[in-house]
Amino acid sequence: MKLFRSSSLLLSAALALPAASQVLSSPLGSAPAAAPAPTPTPGALPGSVPNGQGAGVHSPLSPFAPLPKRNDVVPWSVLTDVETRIENRLIVPVYSPAVRKLNQKQVRLQGFMMPLGPGEMQRHFLLASVPLTCSFCTPGGPESMVEVRTREPVKYSLGAVVVQGKLQVLQSDPQGLYYRITEAVGVK
Repeated sequence: MKLFRSSSLLLSAALALPAASQVLSSPLGSAPAAAPAPTPTPGALPGSVPNGQGAGVHSPLSPFAPLPKRNDVVPWSVLTDVETRIENRLIVPVYSPAVRKLNQKQVRLQGFMMPLGPGEMQRHFLLASVPLTCSFCTPGGPESMVEVRTREPVKYSLGAVVVQGKLQVLQSDPQGLYYRITEAVGVK
């Protein structure tokens, strides 16, 4: 759960920044009028960000283009359709039926590489739904990243890549990951 905790902390910090900057920029440091609270997603944890906002969602301000539409890949909207619940003081994923059907199936995924080691050629990396904006930050939560282990090294790219392999939907990964692709190959 290390990955999930760190992304949650980063998300909390990022959400606090706009409010703080508004107070500092307003006259005499007075707080601005409160914006209406967003409608919570059913089943979401208290204080969580509504779907379609926050980390893991491509920002229109990003210098990188969003992922192009492809019919031959599993869309991130399917993989990010995950609820969570607290079980034995741990946050555990609750997958939709569409996600559970993908377990142990050959799939293609499109995303942005997050290398886990140095070098131009990568065999083990994370594939994320949005590009990295900081080499020390995760671009989203565990639902928006997939651990990838390839048969042959794949050349690192700042742009979108497509990989194909066997998808594992993880129930209790010690690193807090929700998905893994094994025996992956790069696809054009």
